[in-house]
Amino acid sequence: MWNLADAKGVFSAEELEQAKLQRLNGLGILKNFPDKWVPYMELMRIEKPIGTLLLLSPSMWAITMAGYMSAAPLLSTVWMLSVFGVGAFVMRGAGCTINDMWDRNLDNKVARTIERPITSGRVSMKQAWVFLSAQMLVGLGVLLQLPLDCFLLGASSLLLVSTYPFFKRVTYYPQVVLSACFNWGALLGFPAMGVWNWPVMIPLYLSGFFWCMHYDTIYAHQDKKFDIKAGIKSTALAWGTKSKTIFNVLSTAQMSCFLTSGYLAGMGPFFYLGAAVGAYRLFSMTKKVDLDNPANCWYWFKENINTGHIFWLGILLDYLWKIFL
Repeated sequence: MWNLADAKGVFSAEELEQAKLQRLNGLGILKNFPDKWVPYMELMRIEKPIGTLLLLSPSMWAITMAGYMSAAPLLSTVWMLSVFGVGAFVMRGAGCTINDMWDRNLDNKVARTIERPITSGRVSMKQAWVFLSAQMLVGLGVLLQLPLDCFLLGASSLLLVSTYPFFKRVTYYPQVVLSACFNWGALLGFPAMGVWNWPVMIPLYLSGFFWCMHYDTIYAHQDKKFDIKAGIKSTALAWGTKSKTIFNVLSTAQMSCFLTSGYLAGMGPFFYLGAAVGAYRLFSMTKKVDLDNPANCWYWFKENINTGHIFWLGILLDYLWKIFL
């Protein structure tokens, strides 16, 4: 377990105090909750909803595209978006808990993570196991809202979710595993709406996969100096100065798959307009991001929320046009 004596070997007293202040300043709405609740809410990253929103985006694409393909009633689509919204919140939180349990002896070597609840000692491993069990039970309740075949497809992603933190120890490509599980909703959203169409589902899933590889590598560039010392591996370290060239390849692959999925689904003009705006944002992000500036990396990482929503907006407008006009 983390303690101040261990941390002093890695960070100065000033760095430790700065990390504590950054955590406290970043609590936001969590400051209004009882002190005993806050570490568990931090464990779920409730104060940082960006991960939940990024996890939800591919599900929103899939559900709405399936709604368009089947001309599903608006209430059915809204209900399923709501179910997946709750699921994204709960499962992202569970994934963060698993990650922090795995990484408790690595997080104390990275300035951005030394104040996380488990590695800082504010949540014990026993408490984390109990909390994780509760999260998984709620997640099970969400999955039970789905058809059986959809339930099985969703449950099959749990192995990836639970083992992701292991891969950063043995390979420079843990982002591959993260991207594989983070975009499972792009597959799950179709059968949740009663649509099984693999030629449409697979390209949309791959589109989200390439997108996640892109933005999570930008995220990883924040910590690369500390990661080298801690022995944590990532695509940021593997790609180094070649990252931006690879980003352009990833964005090209993402857009090719996204357009293929939309074409096979028979999407209308708003889909292609949203795709064009989204593509512009992707390539612009690659051009503008400063990969040696952690604050700038965080800014552009967060901007992917808006990019994901733009892709969804094009699908949504086509869907609304189809069912109402």
